Amino acid sequence: MPYPFTLPTTSSTPLDAFIGSPSHPSLPLTATTQRSILRDALKKHKRLPPAQQAAHLGVVQDAINGYLPYILGIASAFTSGRIGDEPVVVTNVKQLQTEWRLTLSATLPGREPPRSPLSGVWNDVAFVLQTLAYIQVQQARSQLQILYSSNIPSPERRTAAIGSAMKYLLEANSVHNYILNLHTQDPTSAPLDTVNSTQVALAATALAEATLITVLKDDPYTTAVIQARNKDDKDWMISAPSIPKVRAHLFARLCLCASDHAQRAAASLAPGTGSLDPSLLNYVDDLRRTSRAKAARFLACDAELAGKTGEAIAYLRGARKELGLAPLEQDASKRKGWKGLKQTFAEKREDRKVEKGSDDWGLDAGKLEEARVLEWLEVKWVKMNDTINVQAIPPSEPLMAAMPSGREYHTPKPYTPPQLDASLLARLRAPLDPHQHAFEGDEEDSGDEGVSRNPVVVPGAFPGAATGGSGNTYY
Repeated sequence: MPYPFTLPTTSSTPLDAFIGSPSHPSLPLTATTQRSILRDALKKHKRLPPAQQAAHLGVVQDAINGYLPYILGIASAFTSGRIGDEPVVVTNVKQLQTEWRLTLSATLPGREPPRSPLSGVWNDVAFVLQTLAYIQVQQARSQLQILYSSNIPSPERRTAAIGSAMKYLLEANSVHNYILNLHTQDPTSAPLDTVNSTQVALAATALAEATLITVLKDDPYTTAVIQARNKDDKDWMISAPSIPKVRAHLFARLCLCASDHAQRAAASLAPGTGSLDPSLLNYVDDLRRTSRAKAARFLACDAELAGKTGEAIAYLRGARKELGLAPLEQDASKRKGWKGLKQTFAEKREDRKVEKGSDDWGLDAGKLEEARVLEWLEVKWVKMNDTINVQAIPPSEPLMAAMPSGREYHTPKPYTPPQLDASLLARLRAPLDPHQHAFEGDEEDSGDEGVSRNPVVVPGAFPGAATGGSGNTYY
């Protein structure tokens, strides 16, 4: 499943104190107001509980779309002296300094990632676009969450959710590719979140996830396993679940293509490029493993439909090795011992995360869910092979080594950023009112956005006494 990115926050930066425009005096002031609105939206989003953050993503996206035309226009005026077709003069009063919180950097447990001081306009543009890509991935996660809940959605709702998630991930891929082409002033001083290697990895990861979603749309086995563990499901009383035939060989090649994208992402995030969050590195590796395991599973389905049950079981066992799982025991229909209890507990914990909408569900890139499908199929086919077919099970290594090449499915479109309207740009020619000030936001510019702004009651103090968050009260 898509990686649960954390939206970064930024400092309060009066752009009009760093940038001037003799031709359009109101441009820096209006841009400052739009940036303050974005900063407030990011801080409020961070303080929301995880279950409420998905509904607030649209507010943050609107704030980004409101600020992007201004900051991109200023950057374009610095580079070419024009915004669209209109000449615009922009001058540097002093070097622009902004701060953004690095959410992809590794930090000590329990501590927030630090804010990084950034110089120049293009670095600010890169972080705004990076935040937009994170929002697209988070919206894809919220769409896919309903597919893994205990309540099976209708076919129409399932198709709509998968289509929306695919669109969001392709947009995230296009945004990351757009950041690659930005005119950063000094690539050596760019933060780890926006360097070219990170953008290549994030773009490849989004494309791999979008490719896997293409397979998920017509994958009946994942739905059958989810339905089988639903205690409230009564369809089995009427008829056995029917598994329609799938284009197994085509799906296997699509999964192998997703694995290739994940491998490219892992190579871009290789050790030596910086101190990245280990959870992101583990996620990319799990995504590669899950993609190859899915490909092996579809090749197993293709072999089983052709009557080669032994070869199908070998593919399933090869897929389990790809996921790093131990082989199933001889009687795998009932989980026994501490290992079975531990596996059942891990699955129930992941199910609770999906139901509650926790921000860390799916952090294994669907590895646990794929392991459930592999176990369900292997138990079923081994029992059938022992009682009916009695075919020899070949070793899985030669089959895994002879898997076909991947096949590309998506052709991402380039990202087109929003631009300032000509009529709005003409209104920015108005001279400044000496008494006019930019909106600086309602949120305090503190280093820790998670600190509550409610007064702290001192234990043992006089009733009614309270203090702020500074902790400098004497009693």
